[in-house]
Amino acid sequence: MEHITKVKPKALLIGDYTDAPYHPLGAVEGRLRDILEERWTVEASDDYDSLHVEEISRCDLCISYADRWELPMTDGQTAGLLAYIAGGGGLLALHNGISLQARPEAAQMLGARFTGHPAYRELDFRVENNDHPVTEGIRPFTMPEEPYRFDTDHFSDHEVLLTYRHEDRDRPAAWARRFGLGRIVYLMPGHHIDSFRNPEYAKLLLNGANWAGGA
Repeated sequence: MEHITKVKPKALLIGDYTDAPYHPLGAVEGRLRDILEERWTVEASDDYDSLHVEEISRCDLCISYADRWELPMTDGQTAGLLAYIAGGGGLLALHNGISLQARPEAAQMLGARFTGHPAYRELDFRVENNDHPVTEGIRPFTMPEEPYRFDTDHFSDHEVLLTYRHEDRDRPAAWARRFGLGRIVYLMPGHHIDSFRNPEYAKLLLNGANWAGGA
């Protein structure tokens, strides 16, 4: 019997190699590939024209590690990304990947807007819903991170999956939502490569990619 090799789904990893003010893609790309290679073929790019609908439609998932807080996507890039997700594509945004919010349409799609963060520190992360595919098998974990804070879009139907406690408040650290026919996952950790070396976070990231991308 002829052996048939199963083709892995394709993920577009978008970020910034040279113009990243805080989080260059090259610093974490290798580790991200290691986490995802079990299930995904990863194509990394710093060319945001890859988000045009005719380009991104070739992929099953878009992973944003964008570091473009002051440089919004163009109209065509924004339209391509929104049409892709609304039409059934997946988006996994990691830490600074929420900087796509520089376009207000993208901020609404993501379900929240980053507003700032206190100093980098050790944080305790707690799972809020073990029944969701993204958090399946994930145990509470502790690691140093930037405690991102968000202004939530009250029209968003996002479900908070992970929280961290800071200043006597539980704050969102991961959520999932649907956008049209597509799926979106946001994971707050990811400041530098040490974040991705945490085994629980690595499992969470792979789960998030699989759910958002339908793998």
